[in-house]
Amino acid sequence: MAASGFTDLREKLKSMTPHRDDYKPKVSDYSNGRKRKYHDSEEDYSDYEEQREVEAQKVQDGIRQVNIFSSVDCAHIEAKIDDVVSKAEKGLYREHTVDRAPLRNKYFFGEGYTYGAQLEKRGPGQERLYSKGEVDDIPDWVHELVIKKLVESRVIPEGFVNSAVINDYQPGGCIVSHVDPIHIFERPIVSVSFFSDSALCFGCKFQFKPIRVSEPVLFLPVRRGSVTVLSGYAADEITHCIRPQDIKERRAVIILRKTRSDAPRLETKALSATDPPAATPERPRILKPKRSHRKADPDAAHRPRVLEMDKEENRRAVILPEHRRKRGSSSENYWRRSHEASDSYDDTDDNANSARKVKMRRH
Repeated sequence: MAASGFTDLREKLKSMTPHRDDYKPKVSDYSNGRKRKYHDSEEDYSDYEEQREVEAQKVQDGIRQVNIFSSVDCAHIEAKIDDVVSKAEKGLYREHTVDRAPLRNKYFFGEGYTYGAQLEKRGPGQERLYSKGEVDDIPDWVHELVIKKLVESRVIPEGFVNSAVINDYQPGGCIVSHVDPIHIFERPIVSVSFFSDSALCFGCKFQFKPIRVSEPVLFLPVRRGSVTVLSGYAADEITHCIRPQDIKERRAVIILRKTRSDAPRLETKALSATDPPAATPERPRILKPKRSHRKADPDAAHRPRVLEMDKEENRRAVILPEHRRKRGSSSENYWRRSHEASDSYDDTDDNANSARKVKMRRH
């Protein structure tokens, strides 16, 4: 390589491909969950960036953040959240109140609904509210410590909330991109963050094995004790998520919503296949006699049985010469027939046959 005047292989490769000096890398676009074509010019790329900025502004217009919970308020509420976790571990809540997932647990109060893998049919619009009474009521401390303050600050009107969900995340936990079901919940969607700071991302696409998340349209920091209100474009027209890299410490969020009056409910008989069916008392099995395909013979009961041994003996009597035929038989029926026909034999033969011992075989 030194003989050719190059001390660095990269310099030699560059000299061999001078046309690559003017090469500009193509930029791919993964927004809105679709892979777009490569941008062949700087003008196309600038148009794409402009569209992203316009969309980010639409999202921003549908977001409102306020800080009304102090550090003391947060500590008090976080202690109550720990009590909820403790009760759930002791099994003190109803079955559909608690929903566990790796690094993230959900606690439904007031109203709960099916989603994700719990759905019999996947896809937006398939979510259903559980039947009334399937989840526990909203705890009093949520009304007193959280909802009351939001009403006093005019974030939500009084009587708005009838569904409260607590999401408890461990470090590295996440929730994939989604839109809160429009046919289930009215707007706005209100969430209050506790335990640590985090972020809410909009317009991301998740990939798994290993888990990867695309760049968001908008990255929204969420501080401990902050209230985030979503409506309009931010709530309905773009997905939001929490990425694993944004949960560095334990974090909990209380989501407060109102269900629509016409929201579809899941009937009890239509619960997901993941729910075990109710146990039913086993009935004693009635053993039925096996049916024979042969037609019944009314005279069969009065006719002596013809055993396989008798058939074989009769066949041998026909095939074999008289001097090789076996005089005795071990068959019960053959012995009976020979005894019944003893009147046609000589007295000496009759005495000999009657004295002969017959070995009987059970069938």
